[in-house]
Amino acid sequence: MELFGAVVCCGLANRSVDSSRAASAACDRATGIARNKTKQISPASTSSSSQTDAADPEEVHQTKRILWIVPNFRAVSAGSRLPPQSTKEKFKTGALDSFDYSAFIFVGIQAGISQATDAYPAFHQGAAGYGRYYWHTLADQTDENLWVEAVLPSILHQDSRYYTLGHGGVIRRSIYAVSRTVITRTDSGGETFNASEVLGAGIAAGISSAYYPSQYRTWTKTGQRWLTSVLLDVGTFGAKEFWPDINHAFFHQSD
Repeated sequence: MELFGAVVCCGLANRSVDSSRAASAACDRATGIARNKTKQISPASTSSSSQTDAADPEEVHQTKRILWIVPNFRAVSAGSRLPPQSTKEKFKTGALDSFDYSAFIFVGIQAGISQATDAYPAFHQGAAGYGRYYWHTLADQTDENLWVEAVLPSILHQDSRYYTLGHGGVIRRSIYAVSRTVITRTDSGGETFNASEVLGAGIAAGISSAYYPSQYRTWTKTGQRWLTSVLLDVGTFGAKEFWPDINHAFFHQSD
């Protein structure tokens, strides 16, 4: 009986070994097939991954400057989620937009246009006249930036940044950009009337009456300065909205 038991055990062991070898061979064949399939699929997978990366909106992003010069500090790339702005950050962006080196260049351009169109005849022409146009324009811009980007956003808990839509047709995105003049985000992430923009530009225009000649302190002239500030911001929002696409297509500028 012991011998019989030993023979049976040996037979079972041999069968077990044979089964293990067969199973091992089957696994090797399955592994080889899987590897071949993986090799066949890999190029397509790589291509799909490349297409996904190419379509990744993070590639079409905002830069700190437009064309390496124009300040773009308040623009937020499409799809980005940022924490609320602190009061310090709001004043910082307002100061950067007001005193960045490029701001003085664009003030000079605006002053030149105003002088060429004789917007304020009392300033006269020539170098002295241009100087008057320049410092008045600089004061207007600085005043408006601080009220719109820093003071009122801090008081009203509004987000002064521009959140890029980044998708949809040109018309839809243009309407969105214009609408940001009257609609903005709150610090808590909701949407609200953009009092910082509308009222801030109005307050700045009212303050400007203190340093303009008396004949330009009328409601009409103050209203014109108010409207000019708002329209300039509308144009700025449009530039911010489409800049990532233009940059991605033509300039490939990176921060």
